[in-house]
Amino acid sequence: MEWTGGATGAVRRHGWAVVRAVRRAWTEPGRERDLMVQAGKATLAACMAWAVAGWWLQAPMAFVAPWVAVVLVESTVYRSLAHGLQQLAAIAVGTVVATGVALMLDSTMVTMAVVLPAVLLLAQWQRLGSQGIYAATGALFVLTNGQVSLATSGARIAEAVFGVTVNALIRPSVYLRDTRAALQDAACEAQEILEAVAEGLDGGEWDSHAAGEWHERALRLGRLVGQARSAIGWSRESMRGNHRGRGAGAVSPPGKADDDALAVLDHVAVHTAGVTRIVLEIASHNGKAARPGPQITGPYADFLRHSARAIGLYGQTRFAGTGTSQPADGALHEAVEELNRSLDELNRTLPGAVQDDSDALATHGSLLAQGRRLADQLVED
Repeated sequence: MEWTGGATGAVRRHGWAVVRAVRRAWTEPGRERDLMVQAGKATLAACMAWAVAGWWLQAPMAFVAPWVAVVLVESTVYRSLAHGLQQLAAIAVGTVVATGVALMLDSTMVTMAVVLPAVLLLAQWQRLGSQGIYAATGALFVLTNGQVSLATSGARIAEAVFGVTVNALIRPSVYLRDTRAALQDAACEAQEILEAVAEGLDGGEWDSHAAGEWHERALRLGRLVGQARSAIGWSRESMRGNHRGRGAGAVSPPGKADDDALAVLDHVAVHTAGVTRIVLEIASHNGKAARPGPQITGPYADFLRHSARAIGLYGQTRFAGTGTSQPADGALHEAVEELNRSLDELNRTLPGAVQDDSDALATHGSLLAQGRRLADQLVED
């Protein structure tokens, strides 16, 4: 009964996971929607290839066209075309080599023993990329499909060309994902983490459990920045060879400003993780230094609070609409000035507070160093 209950719970969790994935695919851009669009495109490409090659033209090797159309489906036009040409070259080479050797030798087994090592080595050729293995596939189609002839091999290459053509004509959507929304999510998360740490330090109510949660969130922040980087890359690639979405009212592709913001948030994620790691080490008593007193935690909490505000305003100025960018920009300059003042206060306060304890000075100095790096990155941008 216990096993049955566990299995039922697992099935229920997986079911809800599927429902959530479908909901995300319907409501927002992301990996789930990409997969649905890609599945639809593969189905359409295969049906069209078979309808023309198998049903209308009744080609002798009609199955090759829908097969190539399906395996070549990618999420962007550029990737579909690039991989399509690579696969076509691999299939053609494998087919030609296998046909030539098979026509000279009478034994299929001997031909296979001669051809396969050559085409498998050819599959490692860098110019064929990930499609090199299809050289061996093309050779096997020739050698295992009955009588070998120039006509059937030529038909097989022609069907592969047709499959590539169909795949190229059915273009995927332009994945101009809302990259600025992804970047702003990362900025908001960084702001919330630093505010939580500041509140905990200022109130004196922080332990290893709370510090561990802050550090886990800081590590997840790095993954959020990684997702934003992926969104920028997908958006740019989806525009290559695809003219959809370039008309009036289309979303602009990511530019240098997005790259700059990504670099800033990357540094913010790294230094936020550094701050939370040091706080976790202090809370866990992994080092010799004692827990800092209010003369240290108070100014440091103020500094983190100003850092959080600056990051939040940075997100507004870089990723919000034009209607709110100018007021937020002025507030950002003020926040950066406050951040500099709080950092100066830390520079004055911290050394004197722990001058008689070298271990404490090293630990607290690490906090100051991480804070300075965080502030420098915001000030520079």
